[in-house]
Amino acid sequence: MNVVDALLDKHLITPEQLAEAQEQAAEAGTRVDRALITLGHIDEEDMLRVASEQLFIPVADLSPLRIDREAIESMPSKIVHQKRIVPVERVNGSLKVATSDPYDLYAFDELRLMTGLEILPVLALEDQINTAIKTYYGLGGDTINDLIGDDVETIEVTEGAEDLLEMAQEASVIKLVNEIFLEALNERASDIHIEPYENDLKVRYRIDGVLQDASVPPEIRRFQAAIISRIKIMSHLNIAEKRLPQDGRINLSVGGRQIDIRVSVIPMLFGEGIVMRILDKANVLFTLPELGMAEDTFEVFEDQIKRPHGIILVTGPTGSGKTTTLYAALSAIVGDEIKVLTVEDPVEYHLQGVNQIQVNPKIEFSFARGLRAILRHDPDVVMIGEIRDRETAEAAIQAALTGHLVLSTLHTNDASSAATRLIDMGIEPFLVTSTLNAAMAQRLVRRICPHCKEEYEPDRDKLPRDFDLPEGQKIYRGKGCRRCHDTGYLGRTGLYELMASSPEISEKVLARASAHAIEQVARTQGLRLLREDGWRKVREGLTTPAEVVRCTKV
Repeated sequence: MNVVDALLDKHLITPEQLAEAQEQAAEAGTRVDRALITLGHIDEEDMLRVASEQLFIPVADLSPLRIDREAIESMPSKIVHQKRIVPVERVNGSLKVATSDPYDLYAFDELRLMTGLEILPVLALEDQINTAIKTYYGLGGDTINDLIGDDVETIEVTEGAEDLLEMAQEASVIKLVNEIFLEALNERASDIHIEPYENDLKVRYRIDGVLQDASVPPEIRRFQAAIISRIKIMSHLNIAEKRLPQDGRINLSVGGRQIDIRVSVIPMLFGEGIVMRILDKANVLFTLPELGMAEDTFEVFEDQIKRPHGIILVTGPTGSGKTTTLYAALSAIVGDEIKVLTVEDPVEYHLQGVNQIQVNPKIEFSFARGLRAILRHDPDVVMIGEIRDRETAEAAIQAALTGHLVLSTLHTNDASSAATRLIDMGIEPFLVTSTLNAAMAQRLVRRICPHCKEEYEPDRDKLPRDFDLPEGQKIYRGKGCRRCHDTGYLGRTGLYELMASSPEISEKVLARASAHAIEQVARTQGLRLLREDGWRKVREGLTTPAEVVRCTKV
């Protein structure tokens, strides 16, 4: 019985589904089993299981697999990339090889001739095979093999602008850079770092706020100039200029998704380093309930953003999700009855129903100047990307005093420092107390991976002293799996410290009290610190003690 007959016999597909797959296979020039998977009539796992029974080839799970060096060295990388097969283990005179296509017998025959070993095939899921190839043979390894087959000497010695331009537009270089971008998007990376060293070129992705090395072949170092030139061309930068920093943007369309990439190029000791910030609209939350605020914090914040005037500040370091929170707040209040205007540097995401303006320092169009101009456009709500200086702070205060609700960000470590920071900028305390409605500090912590989450009893002697864990209560951690790349974390959630203004807090601000003194008063009124919000999320099973310690201070 062939595999398709077996699928019918086991009632895993219907005759109608088979007929549809046969029709598509004939049109596309592919096999019927592939068409059944593409149409969604059967999943790949069931297909492999039935193929295993019919062809007497065992199924292997590659997700926890650690391939030994001897097996990797037994198999030429060229055939790995061409045939999409990976070595599993080498035992005496045989080599166990994983494939997702049991019908490609030529691959096994070719491998038998090349290695002189007996080949023992096993079946594995296609995405597991692709992950193993990237892990052990490097991202873009097949493309680099193609490049190595070209005239490498020319690539290594030519340094003129015309040669670089020609080299950067080679099909293989374009494909390699595209693979770097696609891998970053597949891994949900927020940044791509390309870092030149004396004998190495590193590619790193920032995933869930933490940098992780991308597995790339060591030969990628030979194509450093070509890769950097290609990225410069995409960013509309000067490829001949290697002495000065340059900034640019790349707009990509990937599977119907619009991706905006901000590019920064800086000359370093062993070449130019590049950092690219990925702005992917599909991965951004624009609704407040999804941000991870505790219910009581959410209720207070929602009440604050619906007030007619005043200033609401979101504080925290770069990359703590401040802009996303402001966008979510705007999305919650935007409507036909109110006009919302923003001044940003740059405009990261487009919001429906919101008028957005981008500042341009080159023509002296600053936050303060933009804010003063948009007040003449009769807005109800104004968002300023960041209050950086006294001029912008004064413009924000003026906007709040004249009946507008102003949302903005500020670089402070906690909520209680927001008022003192404005005073340090030169704003009079009475103006701060008259306009500042609330300040909210935030951080992003990694979520425990739901696919490998496990409950455990922690060693209480090793827990931070300020973590109050009731006796007998267990907490959670991620064991590590292929979906989270063995990190135990997948995605992020926010920690929030919301301080709403009150007469007692205003009194401290007027007296120019320290941030610590303001915090002490706010604590008596129910302020929950970032770290305390973190411990709450640990008890709820959302994150781990290590993450809270990494992102907050005592």
